[in-house]
Amino acid sequence: MKLKFYGVRGSIPTPGPDTVKYGGNTVCVSVQSLADTHIILDSGTGIRLLGDELIKDPREIYILLSHNHWDHIQGFPFFVPAYMPNRDITIVPGVTEANAPDAILQQMGGSYFPVQADDLPAKVQVNKQVNDTWWYKDILIERKAMNHPGGGSAYRLTVDGIKIVYAIDNELYPPNDPVTSFEQWIEFVKDVDYLIHDGQFIPSDYPLKMGWGHSQIKDALSLAVQGQVKNLVIISHDPARTDRDLDQIALDIKQQGYEFKTIIAREGLVIK
Repeated sequence: MKLKFYGVRGSIPTPGPDTVKYGGNTVCVSVQSLADTHIILDSGTGIRLLGDELIKDPREIYILLSHNHWDHIQGFPFFVPAYMPNRDITIVPGVTEANAPDAILQQMGGSYFPVQADDLPAKVQVNKQVNDTWWYKDILIERKAMNHPGGGSAYRLTVDGIKIVYAIDNELYPPNDPVTSFEQWIEFVKDVDYLIHDGQFIPSDYPLKMGWGHSQIKDALSLAVQGQVKNLVIISHDPARTDRDLDQIALDIKQQGYEFKTIIAREGLVIK
């Protein structure tokens, strides 16, 4: 199993001298099995970097989207394999309140982009999944509804016997009734090897941003404790969070002495 992070930022790309270490691209993560099966999680601006790596890789491309907000789809128009003939790209949208499975393609053309999705040389298909559990080749995929405005999906992947939960843009304690309760999240992440979870907010942010569909880092840590996960990866860093801020957060977490390992996601991070 191999995980690689191509984008780890939430909301909007944040290039600049203060984000060089952790990166400013919006979210995109790749998962690869020993059998060479490849799944892409989300299509933020980080997918452009991944696309460059896939130019000479003829494998089918399979993208799981958490939801359709801009920072999760905005990289696809710049994904080079979409402009290559004889490439097969399957996109599985998250389950959202608005029935807009093609939103990732609808951003292309019209007033938004000079190339129409229908003119892409690659064979691109959107495949809505009715069931919450299915297989893609040798990888088992399980889906859970996120607590986020407009809805969305978290995923649990079993890859070479390794369990990975990807729960981004998920508010563990929303001000209104949650779609998925904290107790249900504990069950979903129970004993997983890697929990990749939203940690966009810190306590000073949260009072003004409650209900925006993101978690505080301390709540992600609590979930990891109660779910007895082996490794927690914090992702979806707030646009205002600098490298220095994230270094301090990493230090503060380390000093708390959790039994599991906590990783602050950064662009280029590889986990095997």
